[in-house]
Amino acid sequence: MKPRHFLPHPLLSLCLMVVWMLLVNDLSLGSWVLGCILGWLIPLVTQVFWINPPRIYKPFKLCWFFLRIVGDIITANLQVAKLILGPQSKLRPAFVEIPMLLEDELALTMLASIISLTPGTVSADLSDDRKMLLVHTLDVGDEAQLVVEIKTRYEAPLLEVFTCSTT
Repeated sequence: MKPRHFLPHPLLSLCLMVVWMLLVNDLSLGSWVLGCILGWLIPLVTQVFWINPPRIYKPFKLCWFFLRIVGDIITANLQVAKLILGPQSKLRPAFVEIPMLLEDELALTMLASIISLTPGTVSADLSDDRKMLLVHTLDVGDEAQLVVEIKTRYEAPLLEVFTCSTT
C-alpha cells in the first residue's frame, strides 16, 4: 500500500478548486473554503487508486518523441484523407499482431494510445501476458513493415525514455 500524503497531488488540488469556483460562479469566502476542501479531499480519498508513475530517465527525448507523434498524426490525417477520397478498392484493412518489449503499464498504455491517436490505426487488444498488441490498420501493404515501423518509431523511444526492462 502506498504511503498517504497530506496533499498528494497539489496541481490537481489547485485545478479542482479553480473548476469549483468556475462552476459555482461565486467568489464568496464560503465558495473558496468549500473549493479548497474539495481540492484537498478528492485527491486524498482517491490517492489509493493512483499508480506510481515510472521514472522518466530522458525528459528531453520524451519532448522530441511527443513532437514526432504530433507530426505523425498530421501526416497520417493527410494519408487517411487521401485514402478515403480515393478509390475504395485500394484499401487493404488488416489486423496485425505486434510483439511487445514494453513491460511498464504506463508505457504500454501510452503506446496503445499513440497507435489509436494516429489516424488509420487503432489498438484493438493486448494479450493477457502483455506481450502481443493487436492493431487494426485501415491500409497495410506489408505487415512486417508496419511491425518494424511501430517498434522503431514508438516502442523503442518509450523503452529508452522509461528504460523499461526487455526480457
